[in-house]
Amino acid sequence: MEFKSLRNIETSFRQIRLFSIVFLCMCAAVTGYSVWSSYNFAEEQRQKIYVLDDGKSLMLALSQDLSQNRPVEAKEHVRRFHELFFTLSPDKNAIESNINRALFLVDKSAFRYYKDLSEKGYYNRVVSGNINQGVQVDSIVCNFDAYPYKAVTYARQMIIRESNVTERSLVTRCNLINSVRSDNNPHGFTMESFEILENRDIRLLER
Repeated sequence: MEFKSLRNIETSFRQIRLFSIVFLCMCAAVTGYSVWSSYNFAEEQRQKIYVLDDGKSLMLALSQDLSQNRPVEAKEHVRRFHELFFTLSPDKNAIESNINRALFLVDKSAFRYYKDLSEKGYYNRVVSGNINQGVQVDSIVCNFDAYPYKAVTYARQMIIRESNVTERSLVTRCNLINSVRSDNNPHGFTMESFEILENRDIRLLER
């Protein structure tokens, strides 16, 4: 009887030890799965940004890899500069406001063009002649194979007077370098060595 009792105790001990090992393994598996799931969930949340629309509604937007968006941002940066720099109205304050905003996107090369036109009285003639000038960017060709990036812009200028509209062909060239993003430079680029390659009249329309 004593031998059978000892054997039952030993068997029970082995069973308890086996159950304990199985239980610990299951706990480890559940813990590992929980940690892995939490990590994946945190990674998914990091790929999302939340945008407040005028402080009223919450919109969800998916963030993308920065390198995938850079070509689009580069073209938009160049386009925005041309719209600000070459869009003029017969209002001195409006002209200065546009030029100042454009100069945040470029180095001093564009400022030299501005100073040259200003010294020649170009902006004064725009104001005194009640002239409106707009620009339409047709295409922007960027080369991202080498840094700094090369960009060539093909656009048309429309110079609107009371009696006629002059259409000009505008071709510019610049280098693009990465810079710090800010409210004045949201795309994080700076245009260097800005140069006007062509700016000639191509059509005159009577009004």
